[in-house]
Amino acid sequence: MADQKRQPPTWELGIHNSKGRSPGVTAAEVIAAVLSLLWIAGVGAFFMFARSSGAPPLDSLRFVMTLMAIFLPVALIWVAAAAAKSSRIMREESARLQAAINAMRQTYIQSQQQPSGVKPSVERKLEEIAAAQRKTETAIATFTSIRPEPDAQAAEKPALPAGEEAAEQGRLALGTPAEELVTPINTADFIRALNFPETAEDKEGFRALRRALRDRQTAQLVQASQDVLTMLSHDGIYMDDLRPDRARPEIWRRFAQGDRGRAIAGLGGVRDRSCLALTAGRMRQDPIFRDAAHHFLRRFDRTFAGFEENASDTDIAALSDTRTARAFMLLGRVTGTFT
Repeated sequence: MADQKRQPPTWELGIHNSKGRSPGVTAAEVIAAVLSLLWIAGVGAFFMFARSSGAPPLDSLRFVMTLMAIFLPVALIWVAAAAAKSSRIMREESARLQAAINAMRQTYIQSQQQPSGVKPSVERKLEEIAAAQRKTETAIATFTSIRPEPDAQAAEKPALPAGEEAAEQGRLALGTPAEELVTPINTADFIRALNFPETAEDKEGFRALRRALRDRQTAQLVQASQDVLTMLSHDGIYMDDLRPDRARPEIWRRFAQGDRGRAIAGLGGVRDRSCLALTAGRMRQDPIFRDAAHHFLRRFDRTFAGFEENASDTDIAALSDTRTARAFMLLGRVTGTFT
């Protein structure tokens, strides 16, 4: 009926009789009742014959002993019947529990054999994220390996006077490192590069990433960050899904100045328990990931120390929201950097 309330589903594990019905009269109770009636009938017949034969009257002690002789066997019979009934119930409950445990074990085995038992929409979304990750990695590798064309180099590098050009060539001839001749990356490009391109069509993001890869120290941090982000993605951990607590810029500055432990505990703002557990398990079981994580933490420490010297509080706040900074907060909390 329409007005009938729907009853909530109940789960029966065999511990309680959830249907509220009594189990009924058992064979043990029937036997106990029959034995009790037979005993009472036998005792009644005995007293009838004893009275007719002129037995002496009962005193108080004999009366008590007579009552015990009459009712104690009946009590023992019903105790035995109750014990038999309890034993039967316990056997049934044990069988139900064993069946439930077997069903749970079978379900667990099937879930382990079929880890992809998720909804098609979720599975499609995971495949799209993995494809986008692979696409981004391919684009990063492409931009890393591509060198500017000679015409582009000439267009980017302004012409020098004859004297300065000769001095420049002299410096190159004497073995001056090429890193000293590269224009340092600006703060905006540095922050954008550490966040990586949003999509394959993010031209500004790839342009900033290309500039960052020309700077040796920044390129090492970008590569280390890319390595750990790729490994984390294999466990389904993506920085876009994390929403860490924001730390004040002064706490980041204290970290850059060498403070460790509880002084910088505010940087450990990642609260996602599943991501923390998966990352900690990967750190224990995968030595390659562990080495990559420690290498990334060292690179971030060194690079951020130089960045903080000339960065404003706004720049530090923007950097703390990048994917690289979130990976640092996640790995730093797992490795105990903030405790």
